[in-house]
This record gives sequence, structure tokens and C-alpha cells, in this order.
Amino acid sequence: MGDSVASPTIWVITVVVTVGVLLVDLLIIGRRPHEPSMKEVSTHLAFFVGLAVLFGLALLLFAQPHELSPSPGPEFFAGWLTEYSLSIDNLFIFIIIMAKFGVPRQYQQTALMIGIVLALIMRAIFIVIGAAAINQYSWVFYIFGLFLLYTAVKLAKEGSEDDEEYEENRLVKFVETHLPATSEWHGTKIFTRENGKRVITPMFLVILTLGTTDLLFALDSIPAIYGLTKDPYLVFTANIFALMGLRQLYFLIGGLLQRLIYLSYGLSFLLGFIGVKLILHAMHENELPFINGGEHITWAPEIPIWLSLVVIIGTLAVTAVASLAVSRRLTRAEVEERSGPRRDFGQD
Repeated sequence: MGDSVASPTIWVITVVVTVGVLLVDLLIIGRRPHEPSMKEVSTHLAFFVGLAVLFGLALLLFAQPHELSPSPGPEFFAGWLTEYSLSIDNLFIFIIIMAKFGVPRQYQQTALMIGIVLALIMRAIFIVIGAAAINQYSWVFYIFGLFLLYTAVKLAKEGSEDDEEYEENRLVKFVETHLPATSEWHGTKIFTRENGKRVITPMFLVILTLGTTDLLFALDSIPAIYGLTKDPYLVFTANIFALMGLRQLYFLIGGLLQRLIYLSYGLSFLLGFIGVKLILHAMHENELPFINGGEHITWAPEIPIWLSLVVIIGTLAVTAVASLAVSRRLTRAEVEERSGPRRDFGQD
């Protein structure tokens, strides 16, 4: 395979800047836990979105095409929009988690920020594993494609279920029942002492739940973006920019999320489209001996990145417009019936 669009120096700079931004964010939030104002989250979200757009334009103007990424700019925008749309869907689960544990509003920023850091770490690991697998075995694209098709069908079914509820995973249940814990909040501390005994706090359980949930999200998002670009640097940066504004988006459009009643169907279509794209690419690069005698299937069309970008933008636009148009005419009860009461925005 060819070289990445980024040199080792660019990789180091990107990682250092990312870690620096996260540390500054954590220090600011850690010193003054609070519920952010609309002005604060709007400003920060506009900054991160603007930065992503500038980054994509820079790639469009200056990045040279190469084997891993024939169109770096469009591939980044397609990957970023896909990851961002999947992240918005993930916000529904974050809202449920915050509500379930009764996280005080002033501590929600801290929990979300730590969850985002864990998500970046886990996605970085998946990106490395995915890149290594793709470099060694072209048939991995078959697995990625089939997995995305399965996920698309599952997501579409979940979108049609009115009474779907969030269930804790086994790890969180085990920790809750086997480790000494307190039900009282102690600020943003994850451990405290009660009667001379070290116990975990509700914040520990919230962070553990967010972290394990992020792990499941990565299983969907990483194969999806590898269907749009094979350059690990573009995969990594698209994930960074998608996750960076997630905390602000949580507070900014929490109430609006409930109105996106067709989001699951839109994302299902997108994942299905990318799944088909991956399978077609796998056929084009086929080396499996039991398929076409191990020869490339030359008649299999390759979906160009410009078409992928058009489909992604068009799907998101239609989903948002249709959702808001229909939900505007519905009562709150009717919206909950279509989107599921699981999407209620947090609690104080």
C-alpha cells in the first residue's frame, strides 16, 4: 500500500495538538464544574466545526493524492460527516445514561469529557488494527461490508421499535454488585472514603458505562469510515473532529435530538450504502480462492468518493428536514411514540 497523506512529523503534531486541547478542556472543566451556557457551547461548537472545515479545505487544496487516498479532501469530508452523524445518534444513549444515573447537570461536562477521551483512545486502537488488517488481507473488506449491512438492518429495526430501553452491560452490572460503592455524589471524584473504607462513586459507574458504550460505537464507526478512505490519518482526524464537538452538541441540541425521529433510518441507509461500497471494493480486489477462482472481479463497479459524499450529504439533509417537518406537527407524546421515550434529555 502507498504512504499516508501525513508524514510522521504531521502525525506527531496532530497527536500533540489533540492531547493538548483535551488536557486544557479537562483542566478547565475540572477546576470549575458547571452547566455551560448556550453561548458557551455555541461558541465552542462553532470553533470545532469551523476548524474541521478549514482542515478539510487545506487537504483539498494542498494534500497530494496517493494510493491510500486518491482524493484526501473529499474523503475527509465524507468520513467526518459520517462519523459526526453517527456521533449524534450516540448522543441519544449518552442522554439515557445521564438520566439513568441522575448525573447532576454541573457534573455532566466532566463525565462527557472523560468519555470522549476514552472514545478517542479506543478508536485509535481500532484504527491501528483496521489499518494493519487492510494492509495484509483484502478480504477484510468483505467482513466490514457484511458487518455494516447487518448493523444497518439492526438499526432500522430498532428505529421502528417504540419501547426500546437501554440496558446496562454485564461489566457495569458486575461492578455495581461486587465493588463497594456509595450512592452519594462527591463532586467529580470517582473514588471516596466512607467509614474509613475506599468506595466507588456514581461518577465511576457513569464513566465506566460511557467507556464501554463507546467501545461498541467504535465497532460500527471504524468499519464505516474505512469504507470511505483507507488512509489511517484521515480516519483518525475525522474521528477527532467528530468527537471534539460532541460535548457541546449534547448541551446545545439535547431537546432537538428528540425531534430527529427518522435519524435511525437515515443512518441505517448510510451504513447500508457504505456496506455495499465495501463489498464492491472487496470484489474488485478479490483474492479469495473460492470466489471467482481467486481472481479480481473486474466487472464490480467502484463507487467514487464524490458519489459517496453526495449520498451522505443528501441522506443527512433529507433525514433532518423530514424529521423536523413531521415532528413539528406532532405532540410531545406522539414524538415519544415514534422516537421512543428513551430519548428524553437528561435530568437535574
